[in-house]
Amino acid sequence: MPDPMIDSSRRLLVVAASIAVSLGVWGGAAEGQASVDTQTPAAFRWLQPQRTPPGWKVARLPSGRAMFAYPRPWRPIRTDPGTASVALLGQGRRILGYLNLTPHQGAETLANWPSFRIDHLGDEGSTNVRRIASAHGLSFRSGKGTCVIDSYRTSLARYREIACLVAGARSSSVIVGAAPAKTWAQRAETIERAIASLRTD
Repeated sequence: MPDPMIDSSRRLLVVAASIAVSLGVWGGAAEGQASVDTQTPAAFRWLQPQRTPPGWKVARLPSGRAMFAYPRPWRPIRTDPGTASVALLGQGRRILGYLNLTPHQGAETLANWPSFRIDHLGDEGSTNVRRIASAHGLSFRSGKGTCVIDSYRTSLARYREIACLVAGARSSSVIVGAAPAKTWAQRAETIERAIASLRTD
């Protein structure tokens, strides 16, 4: 990952916050008719709702309304208040992978989430934003969701991400998993399993 070495907790927080802003880690309203995007269903066949895998830890929103599982090499990091974030840290405390869970805070809907997400990345300064795949009506452990897979460039690196807006019975949440594009293949399975473990009220 070609970003600068992170040599202190303070710099780690700054970089994590920067990535969080780039990822647009906050939620959206849970509305819109559920349907499957027949053009890209294969891209989401990995999404099989599952309980916490053995040996994994659990990250929860401070409100307790949503949670996801993550493996032990990943560790919690501080980002925005009211969210839950974990990262895989490499040599020099570089962020090699990132997962964030955020409660609903905006006017996004299940119907408009893919286009909203892509537009937001551009609005936040990311460049060369590419939508790879998206699908509606995806089943999670406690609700339905819309997901988009995309890639984009920031000042730190080029990233690939999965971003899902998921509606439960009482609340909706956004879960985002990202990693540098050049090492995505090494992180994809972990990120996908973490997203598949999401449970929201």
